[in-house]
Amino acid sequence: MSTRDLSSRPVDPAALAVVGSGLVALAVAMGIGRFAFTPLMPLMMRDGTLSADAGAEWAAANYVGYLVGALTAARFAGNPRRGLLLSLLGVALATLATAAADRTAAHVTGAGLRAATGVFSAWALVCASSWCLAELARRRAPQLGAWIYAGVGLGIALAGTLAWLGGRQPADWLWLELGLLAAAGALLAWSLPRGPDAASDQQVAREAAATAHGGRSGQLGLVLCYGTFGFGYIVPATFLPAMARALAPDPLVFGLAWPLFGLAAAVSVAAVALWLPHVPRRRLWAAAQGIMALGTALPLVVQALWAVAVSAVCVGGTFMIATMAGLQLAREARPDNPTPLLARMTTAFAAGQIVGPLLVRGIGPGRWAGWDALSWAGALATLLLLLTALWLWRAARPDPTSVRPA
Repeated sequence: MSTRDLSSRPVDPAALAVVGSGLVALAVAMGIGRFAFTPLMPLMMRDGTLSADAGAEWAAANYVGYLVGALTAARFAGNPRRGLLLSLLGVALATLATAAADRTAAHVTGAGLRAATGVFSAWALVCASSWCLAELARRRAPQLGAWIYAGVGLGIALAGTLAWLGGRQPADWLWLELGLLAAAGALLAWSLPRGPDAASDQQVAREAAATAHGGRSGQLGLVLCYGTFGFGYIVPATFLPAMARALAPDPLVFGLAWPLFGLAAAVSVAAVALWLPHVPRRRLWAAAQGIMALGTALPLVVQALWAVAVSAVCVGGTFMIATMAGLQLAREARPDNPTPLLARMTTAFAAGQIVGPLLVRGIGPGRWAGWDALSWAGALATLLLLLTALWLWRAARPDPTSVRPA
């Protein structure tokens, strides 16, 4: 939707409520439940409440939980909004409980809670995409769908800013504050008004089915590209704050990496929603993965704080565009019932992000041809991102939903 569209035609207030609900939900589920551990891990290590090995276990538990959540999200196909609200409640409770796990250094309990938030985050992303995009289509406002994905970047920026400004607090206090924010956000998303479920509007489903394109081979390509995206982004998304901390130990300096990452994600989605609504989603996704490849490649050749900052912008500024474009394409391919395809794509993404840390761990602490494990993982991520970006660009075709008059 362009700025001219905003000024020339009225927007259904109920559609705006749907956007607000989805935006807040993804800010809570992804920005806090999924990614808050990234800026807090260096602070927990500083406090002595978490070792590097335990931190890796917590992160791995979250990735496994995310995979389990993706595999089970299709159970909410009949009522995705119920799954969304349930997942938000789970994120809030698990985040609050993590404050106690941090205080007592209960590593096993903490890993279990990170696994639980991974499950809830996957449910939230799949259910928010399924319910919000379908509900907006029912209300004849599909052009607003991109805005819900700005919530992920806003949530990351909020969590990162809290960790940055409060970096001299004990980490368990930060977990408690984030848990309270998650609870408030869940309550807000729950209380926003809603109309009848989009699934009950059979006419919209029939109209959307008429514009669907892409068979099984096209859907498989989407799944593989989305899995590659999960592998490609995970190394910088996991280790950027730690890389920045190695270059600048002051939390007021290294702590900026994650808010910058989240702000770039939010601004990029808003820019696409405002100025690039008619660009085919495959082309948009291809460009995002190409720029992301630049972000994964830069730390390989430049070991400096500015390179980490640029990498944060490149990866943070594109990973939600890739998410948004990929999930919108999934709904176009299966407009009648997108939840199963959304779940398969999220499963591939979760598998890809598990492979990333496992590869780093498998390579080990040594150096091969002058590169350490992070460098080799980054090099492979760069190559795969470039290859899938080329495939997506060549496979792009006119997008009937993006060029249809709003």
